[in-house]
Amino acid sequence: MALRIAATGEAVELVVPRRGSRSEALRFLEANRPWVEKRLAALPPRTVFVDGAAVPVLDIPHVIRHVGGRGRGPAWIEAGEIRVAGSIDFLPRRVRDFLRDLAKRELTERSHRLAESIGQKVRRVSVRDTTTRWGSCARTGNLSFSWRLIFVPEAVLDYVVAHEVAHLVEMNHSARFWRVVERLHPEPKAQRLWLHRHRARLLRIG
Repeated sequence: MALRIAATGEAVELVVPRRGSRSEALRFLEANRPWVEKRLAALPPRTVFVDGAAVPVLDIPHVIRHVGGRGRGPAWIEAGEIRVAGSIDFLPRRVRDFLRDLAKRELTERSHRLAESIGQKVRRVSVRDTTTRWGSCARTGNLSFSWRLIFVPEAVLDYVVAHEVAHLVEMNHSARFWRVVERLHPEPKAQRLWLHRHRARLLRIG
């Protein structure tokens, strides 16, 4: 049997072998309750998309501000705020949609620019709500990223893009691959460390 905390911290996963019984599983869970409680207590606080909440955009705090009525769109950035028009009932979804769209624009522009700099071509860029990886590259030239990268510092965002663009040259993690990454980004180790340290916080935004 095994216990895992879900990446977002929203659930505890109990893995039971096919021949395991419910009673055995519950005893296993109870025996490991201190471990579960310690792990859950160590999680960073969740940031919810509500009026007045502070959300990082490229690691710069922006306050969500409900303005009602009509504005420059459902949501936009102005004066250090994420301003949201319309009914407050739609605020969480509009903030999330806005940040996903912003992430896709930033990632698409940076991906095409970096790929061009090494004579490669990106076919398509998409964003998803992944919890196990920040980006991926397909042999077709399609790149996919976590939309939560919109929360990270620009240097970290550029590193993740560089990592996936480098896979257009080397579909592996060989020494040659890392040389391509270092051509595209000067400090990959520091950015990987930042992502590792802040992963739980990033997954608990929104």
